[in-house]
Amino acid sequence: TNLPIFKLKESCVRRRYSDFEWLRAELERESKVVVPPLPGKALIRQLPFRGDDGIFDDSFIEERRQGLEQFLNKVAGHPLAQNERCLHMFLQDECVDKSYTPSKIRQA
Repeated sequence: TNLPIFKLKESCVRRRYSDFEWLRAELERESKVVVPPLPGKALIRQLPFRGDDGIFDDSFIEERRQGLEQFLNKVAGHPLAQNERCLHMFLQDECVDKSYTPSKIRQA
């Protein structure tokens, strides 16, 4: 990112879908931001005896990845969300501390 509020210009972290659900819930609870929806759950894809690879199908994985990327771009681009500690932790910290203390990030 080139946004000055983020301490790192680049970061690479691994997140599960449940981590995205946590981030969305935190943003809804802590900020005045209208948080966009996440791509839907894959409940039907988890049923047995399907003719495809279910949640491991390459096209499903790519579709979900694109949906999560769009969600993150919208959230990270919102001026109010950019100040939320949960977003900074989600994007830049190796592990998400779900017992963190919510707060605002101050620009240096």
